[in-house]
Parts: sequence; structure tokens; C-alpha cells
Amino acid sequence: MTWYDRFVLLQFTWRDALDIVVVAFIIYNILSLIRGTRAMQISIGLFVLVASFFVARAFDLTALEAISRQTFFYLPFAIIVLFQHEIRRALARMGGNPLLALFRPPGSQVALRAIVQASEVLSAKKIGALMAIERVHSLRSYAEPAKQLDALLTSDLLVTIFTPGGPMHDGAAIIKGERILAAGAFLPLTSSEHSQLAHGTRHRAALGLTEENDAVVVVISEENGSIAVASEGALQEHLDGDALLNVLRERLGKGARS
Repeated sequence: MTWYDRFVLLQFTWRDALDIVVVAFIIYNILSLIRGTRAMQISIGLFVLVASFFVARAFDLTALEAISRQTFFYLPFAIIVLFQHEIRRALARMGGNPLLALFRPPGSQVALRAIVQASEVLSAKKIGALMAIERVHSLRSYAEPAKQLDALLTSDLLVTIFTPGGPMHDGAAIIKGERILAAGAFLPLTSSEHSQLAHGTRHRAALGLTEENDAVVVVISEENGSIAVASEGALQEHLDGDALLNVLRERLGKGARS
């Protein structure tokens, strides 16, 4: 029986088509999640490791096959450890799915004008700043160790927080809705080697948080006063006030209020 005859005899139903589409969607999202990161290199190494087992079986390489089989026992644990960062990002994306958002109670809207006005003032004075805006996933774990404020979000208060010499300027302000929950918060730094070379600590902290959380982070550079926005592990730099407002509206969607 030829391959063509076997293909003709296959009973292909809509369930098979749905199965293929779902698997292709999962593979595509996994590849897009790790593309351009160190995890991609690790994935290639794991692929080579798995391929070595089948090569060993095909050519009857007893020693290599035995080592590969023993390695497979620890492979799931290694994947969890090596890809814990990517797993957190994937779960965060799943939680931020628009379909799931329909079942959540609406949160309070963020006053974007106050953030934009404060960013423009801080940028003009070349004062470094870091403002993390909470979306779906809570930033409570970063806010609790910081200095508690729970104050109304205003541009004057943001400028005051980041003015050098104050007790809260060296850290991030945690914003939820129309409130500043805390200031002086410390955020996780990104592990990206490129970011470590190209950006300072504030930008690396903004990227690090958005790699693990769906938050949007506004960054003001202390060196040149440039404004940037980090979200989903990516950075949009060299923004002016209008561009910043548009980016925040786009990222926050219904959670934004001008």
C-alpha cells in the first residue's frame, strides 16, 4: 500500500482539523514567547538532547542511549527550572486574555493626564522616575515592602516623590486606578543580556517587571530625560507627552481615563 492510498483511507473530520489548529496555535505562542531570548538557545540544546536519544537507538549506541534515557527522567524538572521565567509570562498572558476579562469586575480607571504631566516635568528636569501601573495582575507583592502611601494620584505628588533627596525617590511608584499605593518599591531586573548592556537600572527594572507581570511601567531617564514605556517585556523609548498618552491609552484600554 502506497502513502497515497493510506492518505485516502484516512478519515479526516472537523475534530482533527480543530486538533491541528489548537496544537499549531500553542506551538506558535510558545515560539513567539521565547523568540530572541536565552530560552531559545536552551530550547535548541534540549532538542539536541532529545534527538541524541533517537540517534542512539537508530545506530544502536548503547551507552549514549542509556545516558539519554536517564536524562529524560530529570528533563521535566529541568524544564520547570530553566523556563520558570517564560512559564510565568505565559500564565500572565493567559490571565490577561480578553475572554477571561469579561468575568472580572471592572477596576478603577487610571488618571493618565496626571502621569503624563508628571513625566513631562520630570523629563524636563532630567529627574529619574519609575511608575508601575497595575492592570489585571496585582502588584501587591511589590507594594507591601515599599513605603505605603494610598494617596490620590496627582502630577504634583508624583513629581514630589521622585525629586532627589526625598526618602522615596530611589524606587518605583506603584499605581492602581486613581491611587498611588506605595513608593520606593524595588522591581526585579530583567535577565536579558542585551538590556544589561544597553539600558540602566531603571529600564532593566521596568522590563523585568513586565516580563513577569502584565503591568505597564513608565520610565524617565536620569541621564538624558527621555521617556519610555515598558510592557510585555518590550520597551518603547524616546516618547514625548502626546506619544506617551497614546501609548498608555493603547496599553491600558478601558482602564485608562484622560
